[in-house]
Amino acid sequence: MIQIENLWKAFNGKEVLKGIDAVFKPSIPNLVIGASGSGKSVILKNLVGLVEPDQGKILYGDEDFADMDYNEKQHIRRQIGMLFQNNALFDSLTVEQNVEFPLKMFTKLNPSERLDRVNQCLKMVDLENSNKKFPSEISGGMKKRVGIARAIVLEIKYLFCDEPNSGLDPLTSRVIDDLIAQLTVDLNITTVINSHDMKTVKDIGENIIFIYKGEKWWQGSKDEIESARKNNPELDSFISASF
Repeated sequence: MIQIENLWKAFNGKEVLKGIDAVFKPSIPNLVIGASGSGKSVILKNLVGLVEPDQGKILYGDEDFADMDYNEKQHIRRQIGMLFQNNALFDSLTVEQNVEFPLKMFTKLNPSERLDRVNQCLKMVDLENSNKKFPSEISGGMKKRVGIARAIVLEIKYLFCDEPNSGLDPLTSRVIDDLIAQLTVDLNITTVINSHDMKTVKDIGENIIFIYKGEKWWQGSKDEIESARKNNPELDSFISASF
């Protein structure tokens, strides 16, 4: 579980996050939604340590990530997988080599052990027998699945996904949503997803946090969001604009 308490962040004197409290639960998809500029991407960057909060706590279990120095943070970072919006695959490496990359960087596994783990993860994302293909030879949806395989290859506890459906057609988007949701359960990980896709919200949003102008404006589940929008004009406006 991840918890943030009274999280504040400003850039050049402009407050972007304003005292946010939230709990991200394991084994369910946790979605952070909001309009562009609302602060949802800054929350994700704080959670993975790309930026430092001005105030507040970021708790991984009972450890305050925000209060750690660089070296202390490394044992948390090794438990984190990241699915980037643009996949961030290495064009010059094969699918197998892209997924293997974190294993070569952060483990002492021998080549045979690394290949076994790579193949295990490729099977999880339904990309068996794609090892020798290059990113230029596969579809956008397959690239996203390679990115997911690479994100989970270190046997992580926490998965962060930045707009995982960006650039995908509606059918492929649903496949990626279902895959992330299933892996979250199967691996018993805490998954945090930034999204503006209301189909994603309504399909897999078990814990949804709506951010409006740097504040947490609403939190609930996909089953509660329709009734909540009736008394929340900001949430209603976001949902209406998202379709």
